[in-house]
Amino acid sequence: MPNKREILLSVRDMEVAFGRGRNRHKAVDGVSFDVYRRETFGLVGESGSGKTTIGRGIIRIHPLTKGEITFKGERIDGRIGRGPDRMVTRRIQMIFQDPMASLNERAKVDYIVSEGLYNTRKGIAAADRRALVSKALLDVGLLPEFASRFPHEFSGGQRQRIGIARALIMEPEFIIADEPISALDVSIRAQVLGLMSDLKEKRGLTYLFISHDLSVMRFICDRIAVIHKGKLVELAETELLFRHPLHPYTRALLSAIPLPDPIAEKKKVLEVYSASHPDYGRYPPAFTEVEPDHFVLGSKRELDAYRARLEK
Repeated sequence: MPNKREILLSVRDMEVAFGRGRNRHKAVDGVSFDVYRRETFGLVGESGSGKTTIGRGIIRIHPLTKGEITFKGERIDGRIGRGPDRMVTRRIQMIFQDPMASLNERAKVDYIVSEGLYNTRKGIAAADRRALVSKALLDVGLLPEFASRFPHEFSGGQRQRIGIARALIMEPEFIIADEPISALDVSIRAQVLGLMSDLKEKRGLTYLFISHDLSVMRFICDRIAVIHKGKLVELAETELLFRHPLHPYTRALLSAIPLPDPIAEKKKVLEVYSASHPDYGRYPPAFTEVEPDHFVLGSKRELDAYRARLEK
């Protein structure tokens, strides 16, 4: 994406650690990236790589141990005033991975979808609140009558739509979608992805899309950042990343994507990533732009090899 585009969210040197002393673990280690307005920015990696922790750090569920996050030019991490805190609550929303666990089974859909309004618009009339709930449900392809039902009466795909409606009713600008389709049947994943794409166009939304599945990311993301053990190892526009993957971890992830042709799948050679880098002690790796809008983590020797590969 051209650098002249407006930066909506900026993450700089983000670190999130858990535990203390010898048990201290860095789940996110020095991560930096920008998200442009009205784009879908993908964050991909294996389970335990730190991608969900980044999303939860942005929305202030996990406090940062280092670094800073700015939204629309205003810092939103750490201790902030009531005004910025309310702005984050309204303008940044999250769609959670498990539609079964993220909805209150004892509450009706009406309350689940409008719960955020009780905290941010306390003086809203009941009739106005119900009207907003009906509109949010219609926007995600559900009938307004569903507001009187309980979550257990819905399928997994419908539950995820309820989760999306809960985010939309706050009129957000930025939505963090944490593995929003991984718990859904394959037959309805495309429906939910299509819904998210339509809502992005209609409402001018910006997404941080978190997933472990690069084939899904290719369908919906404008740019993709690859994360491994808390560090970003590669970042590029989606098609550029698929066309010229440089970091061996990225190539390993791409090689694991199943092929629709069973013969080609049988002949495919998987790349296995080795995390050992003996020269990192003397030559610490840096996250470097090796071509326009294409960043890779590597030592000087590795970066020279990546540039040589691009020149071929």
